[in-house]
Amino acid sequence: MKQSISKQLAALAATTALAAAPGLAGASELYNNGPVVDANGLSIKPSAAFTLSFGAQTSSNNALAEDFRVGDAGWLITSIDFFALQNNATTFTLKDVSWSILAGDANNGQLVASGVTTLSNGGLLGYRVTPTTLSSTARPIYRASADIPDLSLAAGHYWLRWSMTGSLSSGPWQPPTADAREGNAMQSVAGSSFASIKDSGSRLGVELPFALQGTELVTSPVPEPGTATLALLGVLGLCMRLRRQA
Repeated sequence: MKQSISKQLAALAATTALAAAPGLAGASELYNNGPVVDANGLSIKPSAAFTLSFGAQTSSNNALAEDFRVGDAGWLITSIDFFALQNNATTFTLKDVSWSILAGDANNGQLVASGVTTLSNGGLLGYRVTPTTLSSTARPIYRASADIPDLSLAAGHYWLRWSMTGSLSSGPWQPPTADAREGNAMQSVAGSSFASIKDSGSRLGVELPFALQGTELVTSPVPEPGTATLALLGVLGLCMRLRRQA
């Protein structure tokens, strides 16, 4: 009977500890920086714009950067989804991504994490086209998923930087968001400092699509002293009752 009492008390203690401990919400998409294609599976270059896609080739030392903000609770990031293309690809040809996350600034911020990660095929999403070539399939856009080591980020402002490799000669190329919104994306060309992208036709900044997957960190409220005292008295009372039954 003493062993049974011990088991009951251990179970009660474990339940109490779990109720007060920090936890994780269910895994989900934490952040999405904009649509990749429209409802018809197309990313259409605006007539006023000149550039179809932006260079992200690791082999040429070209890289891109976009910012994001983490909410007060903090995030645990487990994977990053990139969206890129290689001209005339008929299947998934993206190989790996060199990525880094910096706090505060794309050039001089504090390096939080970095790595080179193999990309997995997340599926064909659609095509990058012009207003006069809506049926073209020359520039297929794929979701390229990078399963990174679990990364915990506190609330704050961060920059994601990346470049890619692929098995074809053209690209990888990065299309802007399908809604053609004006944004603050940056690019490093041939190893230069990151600078704001301005389309040479529209003279507007752009946004680049990416998504962060993981869980939002959740902390349960700490019991007030009065509540904690009552809980302790309840445990002691149960202990005495169980011992009398023994």
